[in-house]
Amino acid sequence: MTTQNALPQAEGRAQRTVPCHDPATLEPLGSVAAMDEAAVRAVVRRAREVQPAWGKTSFAERRAVLRAFLDYIVQNQSKICELASRDSGKTMVDAALGEVFPVCEKIRYVLDNGERDLAPEPRGSGFLMHKKAWVEYPPLGVVGVIAPWNFPFHNIYCPVVPALFAGNAVVVKVSEHTSWSAEPLIAMLRDVLAARGHDPDLLQVVTGFGDTGAALVRSGVDKIFFTGSPQNGAKVMATASEGLVPVVLELGGKDPMIICDDADLEHAAAQAMLGVFTACGQMCVGAERVYVFDAVYDRFLDIVKERVSKLRQGPPLSGEIVDVGAMTMPGQLDILERLVADAVKKGAKIVTGGKRRADAKGQFFEPTLLVDVDHSMDITQKEQFGPIMVVVRVRDEDHAIQLANDCPYALGSSVFSKDTGRAERLARRIRAGMTVVNDYGLAYMIQSLPFGGVGLSGFGRINGKEGLRACCNEKAMVTDRVRLGGGVAVYPIRKSTFGLTESAIGLIYSRGAGAKVKAAASLVKNLIAVARAR
Repeated sequence: MTTQNALPQAEGRAQRTVPCHDPATLEPLGSVAAMDEAAVRAVVRRAREVQPAWGKTSFAERRAVLRAFLDYIVQNQSKICELASRDSGKTMVDAALGEVFPVCEKIRYVLDNGERDLAPEPRGSGFLMHKKAWVEYPPLGVVGVIAPWNFPFHNIYCPVVPALFAGNAVVVKVSEHTSWSAEPLIAMLRDVLAARGHDPDLLQVVTGFGDTGAALVRSGVDKIFFTGSPQNGAKVMATASEGLVPVVLELGGKDPMIICDDADLEHAAAQAMLGVFTACGQMCVGAERVYVFDAVYDRFLDIVKERVSKLRQGPPLSGEIVDVGAMTMPGQLDILERLVADAVKKGAKIVTGGKRRADAKGQFFEPTLLVDVDHSMDITQKEQFGPIMVVVRVRDEDHAIQLANDCPYALGSSVFSKDTGRAERLARRIRAGMTVVNDYGLAYMIQSLPFGGVGLSGFGRINGKEGLRACCNEKAMVTDRVRLGGGVAVYPIRKSTFGLTESAIGLIYSRGAGAKVKAAASLVKNLIAVARAR
């Protein structure tokens, strides 16, 4: 592995650092530089220098780079998962499912479909039949990414893969909570680029705190992809507005899962477990609100309470098999305790769990089943990002939809019913960017689909052709299909010019043959008048 050259801070300033530790053991992992504005600008400047050569490469060459990177990932899955696990506290299985699997599938999609998605797209030219129109998708230049902490590998490469394939250079600001793994993870693709004869500075990482991210937004990048909280997303958007830098904001979710009275409860329970406890619940598309119809409420609880109570928790790399890992951010433990306490105070019941692990050295919150929850409780409105299954009893379809939509977040969602038509009808009524019927989270794994939300969950899309094109300047092109002299001459305006325009509009847009004939006669009359006036 090569290492990225360290960039100095501005002359005369002491270098700040970001301390790193393993959240499952609290073992120190060292530190990385907290880069200042001058260092960030130097990185972006270098990216801009090397991007033009990459932007001229063929799609075949870009596929070759990504194919080689995919080969590397497949051959080094354990290494990638260990890095992600050590830095974020997740289990190796969580890392395989949430880090490696979706990145591999994203690359596969781009290899198979990327050139088609970014090929020039013909468009109709309307009444201007002598002109040919199309859209091209040239690269933006330098794309900035501000990545969160919950998926250290995936959150880097989710935007990097389409941005690079579209011909851009990319600069990634990683979270201060998972900075230790950033350099070796970034170095993987940098090495592939170098081996193929491309400058590895097409992909660079910057580390630091919030001011480092703000410096990246202000650095002159051509677009920002931000994933994080709504509060920080608003700050990014405000900073980006200073230079009119476009942004894509993925701001998390509080996804509803509706389990109907005719659902396969064993399957629904298994999917609820997956949606709640994967990555210790630290997912933007985590199933944070489980709405269960009254008729099957008690049976559903009987299934999940046994499963939740048997979950094993501990340091993922200790050698023991564990189901649930640690919380990446220590402050999240306080947030979870406050949300659970508020719910219990207002009538919710803790079936199992409900508190931080006092007996463990690391940052652990017990796998929790919280039942009899209602919408007076903060835990139905605020993103929890933790291993808590929140179960709400609902009367019927209308009640389920009312509560599912009673939340400012609107990212993903799911509906479970043996009647697919019924499930799809309910799915269309949910306000969200995505809804999956009879499964959890698969909308993201289908990489042809756009991913993103509405409301407090942000705007813009990643994945699919929409995500690839978001990395481009959608450029309209018009040229001659048939050359017709010098075109229409308007100036100087003559007495009959307005009449000519009026009759042309009437000819094109009037209804009925009679109106069109009348407009055509007027058009000829005014054309003659304009020609005589020259």
